[in-house]
Amino acid sequence: MAGRRSGESAPRSISGPQAPLVWKFGGTSVGDHDRIRAVAQRMVDAQRSGRGVVAVLSAMGKSTDALVAQAAAISANPPLRELDALLSVGEQISCALTAMAVAELGGRAVSLTGPQAGIRTDATHGGARMLGLDPARIRAAVEDGAIVLVTGFQGESPDGDTTTLGRGGSDASAVAVAAALGARECEIFTDVPAVFTADPRVVPTARRLATIRPQEMLELAEAGAGVLQPRSVELGMAHGVDIHLRSSFGTEEGTWIRGGAGDFEVAGTAAVAGVAHRRDEHLYTVDAPLGAVAAALAARGLVLGAVVPGPATTVSVPAAAPEAVVAALDAAGIAVASREDLGSVGVVSLGLARAPGVVTATLDVLATAGITPRLVTTTPARVSVLVAADRVDDATRALHAALVVGEDTGARRTAA
Repeated sequence: MAGRRSGESAPRSISGPQAPLVWKFGGTSVGDHDRIRAVAQRMVDAQRSGRGVVAVLSAMGKSTDALVAQAAAISANPPLRELDALLSVGEQISCALTAMAVAELGGRAVSLTGPQAGIRTDATHGGARMLGLDPARIRAAVEDGAIVLVTGFQGESPDGDTTTLGRGGSDASAVAVAAALGARECEIFTDVPAVFTADPRVVPTARRLATIRPQEMLELAEAGAGVLQPRSVELGMAHGVDIHLRSSFGTEEGTWIRGGAGDFEVAGTAAVAGVAHRRDEHLYTVDAPLGAVAAALAARGLVLGAVVPGPATTVSVPAAAPEAVVAALDAAGIAVASREDLGSVGVVSLGLARAPGVVTATLDVLATAGITPRLVTTTPARVSVLVAADRVDDATRALHAALVVGEDTGARRTAA
């Protein structure tokens, strides 16, 4: 992963005086009443220093999981429109309680739902795409002296229905709000202090990074790094918004996700950015035309991954819960003949298309560790390998030791 390079300027300060601070607080940051009060205090302090504040909030703690469980207790296949109506409640609770906490501190805040904040989406329930954002109401409230609290994860369809943006959608909401307000940066406060070259809970030698290129962060997020939703990184790249991921429990700098000044042919570098993993991946064997399988998954907001043709077709559906996959296929009358429970590891390198040795090294490392790949796929910037679920951690540690820690980092990257 790219850190701050020699001669590179320090991260820019938050945008000019006309743009408010745009912050996002994750579920753990507002996980209980004490943490909500701490978040409220941070906002009030910032506003009293002379800055406007707009904050996007996630649902408290694991409350979204609790709502999903309630839905599952009623229906094995709930209507997606009604599921969105249910799941959107969590963020509204966070925003309302935080507004009350701000008031207790002598400040003033206004909570806005996604539709009230002007977030417009398509009609795809469970994984809607944002079509636009009209920030007029947010701007008016900031100019009126209020701290603005926006419910993350949700928007409004053309028919006026509440939609949700998929897991981690509050990250995307926050970056979209920053872009609409003309802010050049968005700070995302979470329970981790920074981005690392691998999950430090699995790889103790993983390095904390000062900066990382958006392209690298996007690939790591797609491969399973849970610190940011991939769509938020895409939005930042598309609209020129830098993202600062940092801990909500301190004041130290975290990791800046932004393009490096002076990079020359970024995609030509062969350095390995990092290793990400998922412990919950699956291969499904189905007996139906591939087009029908893809259409059934798409109807539920799921994306067909790798395909292994044969007498019975085997497919992967990256980052999707098996219950969601089975429900999507069942709704189209397609039965899942069998399922193999696996995990995945992904090695990210922007120069992979011109550095085939990275793929060779990945497979060699796994072979040396006695780990058998079940499926290998490559993109121009990532090699992904499905392995037995109980070997995911071993594979992650081995690949990181050989391809990240073991490389000559030089001046290209700097640990924070």
